[in-house]
Amino acid sequence: MELGVASPCCGDPRRRSAARRAGAADLAHTVAAAASVPPVASAMILNFVLMVMVLSRETPEMVDLDWENLGFTLVDTDFMYMAKCGLDGNFSEGEMLPFGPIALSPSAGVLNYGQGLFEGLKAYRKTDGSILLFRPEENARRMITGADRMCMPAPTVEQFLDAVKQSVLANKRWVPPTGKGSLYIRPLLIGSGAILGVAPAPEFTFVIYVSPVGNYFKEGLAPIKLIIEDNCHRAAPGGTGGVKTIGNYASVLKAQRTAKEKGYSDVLYLDAVHSKYLEEASASNIFVVKGNTISTPAIEGTILPGITRKSIIEVAENKGYKVEERLVSVDELFVADEVFCTGTAVVVSPVGSITYQGKRVEYDGNHGVGVVSQQLYTSLTGIQMGLLEDRMGWTVQLN
Repeated sequence: MELGVASPCCGDPRRRSAARRAGAADLAHTVAAAASVPPVASAMILNFVLMVMVLSRETPEMVDLDWENLGFTLVDTDFMYMAKCGLDGNFSEGEMLPFGPIALSPSAGVLNYGQGLFEGLKAYRKTDGSILLFRPEENARRMITGADRMCMPAPTVEQFLDAVKQSVLANKRWVPPTGKGSLYIRPLLIGSGAILGVAPAPEFTFVIYVSPVGNYFKEGLAPIKLIIEDNCHRAAPGGTGGVKTIGNYASVLKAQRTAKEKGYSDVLYLDAVHSKYLEEASASNIFVVKGNTISTPAIEGTILPGITRKSIIEVAENKGYKVEERLVSVDELFVADEVFCTGTAVVVSPVGSITYQGKRVEYDGNHGVGVVSQQLYTSLTGIQMGLLEDRMGWTVQLN
């Protein structure tokens, strides 16, 4: 039996993936009908057929994508990882499945009560073709912390790392060439079990999918424009701002959309108590440079402890900068030498201007990129991509 799917869309991997799934669904339906199996078994047959199709076809070492124009949008890849956990708190061994939809009850905890977390990390291709992960154990530990806050069991650090490695290696042909982007890795932990009353779900699902990505902001390593939001807040003391729960990101969508409609790149939020101190942007931490001192808001429960943030602090200190983690007043932005954001998606993003209550401050630099921002970006990405020696022991090489 020929399991390949002929398609006129061979130039677009996303259309090929859809065509492959459609062909597999037809084949699975035929097999299920002939065997008179129930719908659940039919779904299992579909996954099996897709797996065979992906594994049996000749796959190039690298997928055919326009790497020069890769943005930060989802590209369907080949496989995803999935493991489940019941009330005993023990996760199943986990398995690689063809990338595609997952089944959830309408009463799943994540759909009704937002019981879910996610992580974000990247894999980079070195010039010799090998693949590097950047500090994945930090993501594993952060997920454990967040899961405790959200009343969910979490995979152990070892389970998390093994799942990430499996996911990257199964999709290694989607890792961009050196300098053309990275493979974004998205681990999800969700309350997948059905629940009606307000309570933790009875079942949890750990999923990892991946997508090749370019720059998060269209500007790339170029200055972004921020606007400070003082009417609504991202997080409040005692809430969940310090963990990577899905609800934290839903709450910023309206302000972010309004800002982008006005031509800004993103929104910078203030604290919910005084509306005076900097917190973070929609999906990144903030740093303020004055002389040889780099200041960033302290982690006190309302700000996400970013892994890129942590790494930049260590890199900056090793370069002789004084780094202060403290309350940073909005007024300090107007006397700063430069400002930049950090995050897994943005890495280091220099800020060209900030607008607050109608007043705008601009930061000079080499085409808007400050000296400190450029220096730290070059150092960190050099380690991440294997271009510089990793004296920190941060990278994990996959074979």
